[in-house]
Amino acid sequence: MNMIEAINDALDIMLARDPDVVVLGEDVGYFGGVFRATAGLQEKHGKTRVFDTPITECGIIGVAVGMGAYGMRPVPEIQFADYIYPALDQLVSEAARLRYRSAGDFIAPMTVRSPFGGGIFGGQTHSQSPEGIFTHCSGLKTVIPATPYDAKGLLIAAIEDNDPVIFFEPKRIYNGPFSGYYDRPVEPWAKHDGSVVPEGYYRIELGKAKIVRPGSDVTILCYGTMVHVVQAVVADAGIDAEIVDLRTLMPLDVATIEESVKRTGRCLIVHEATRTSGFGAELAATVQERCFYHLEAPVERVTGFDTPYPHSLEWAYFPGPVRIATALEKIMRV
Repeated sequence: MNMIEAINDALDIMLARDPDVVVLGEDVGYFGGVFRATAGLQEKHGKTRVFDTPITECGIIGVAVGMGAYGMRPVPEIQFADYIYPALDQLVSEAARLRYRSAGDFIAPMTVRSPFGGGIFGGQTHSQSPEGIFTHCSGLKTVIPATPYDAKGLLIAAIEDNDPVIFFEPKRIYNGPFSGYYDRPVEPWAKHDGSVVPEGYYRIELGKAKIVRPGSDVTILCYGTMVHVVQAVVADAGIDAEIVDLRTLMPLDVATIEESVKRTGRCLIVHEATRTSGFGAELAATVQERCFYHLEAPVERVTGFDTPYPHSLEWAYFPGPVRIATALEKIMRV
């Protein structure tokens, strides 16, 4: 499966398993979603389980909060992460705080799916990476898969979770590994790219990172599309790097990060979002606080730039092979 198919499969399974699960959003019903992630689900499960909404993000999320409080498990889709901002009040002020504010009497077991990041030439309003906004908000969980296998298992776990989950899907790798990075044999440690997806139900626990490549020279922390970019760079760099796919940004698997960095003594952080106040800053602070006396070099970050998303310079904006390789060389020189 590619990631689109894995997400569709997870939604299909959960709609069949749990009558309280509903899927809602713009064009998710008859049309099957702008990226076809919900294709065929309305026909199979009915218009009361998979249904279209007006173009009103605050309304979509507000309704989902009410559904969750009532006992349902809604899975609203925001068509692009760039469109999620009108719903911030519902997410931050209502969904994230409902359990605490009601002393546990009400919960908001909702999973907000949204494609995020660049790579499809979508321009400034279809390419943003706003994960740092949500990791900052107590009460929300933030999940970003990097492979179809993880996407299915994490989405099922998110839907079953009793707290609101922001589930960002990196659309650059929706349809499989992107060209230019996979035109070489995979290394022995990379048994598959995560496209081998078991049939039926399985779940991956939220808050657990995955070491996708073991190594001893440096720890590379990354997530989403950047996992694949980093793997390609390391394959050519001649450095024994340990690549950690965080998978869940909040809750963060601090134990895996700490164990890895203490063992390698070096740390590189790679993400697509802008640098200032990006999630990499939180990762760098965590590594410094917990691993300072084990570090042999300063923590480095390779990120997007602090600019509006540059449509015409999209591929220069991404952390790519040159910038990542340069950062690795700098770390290893110390």
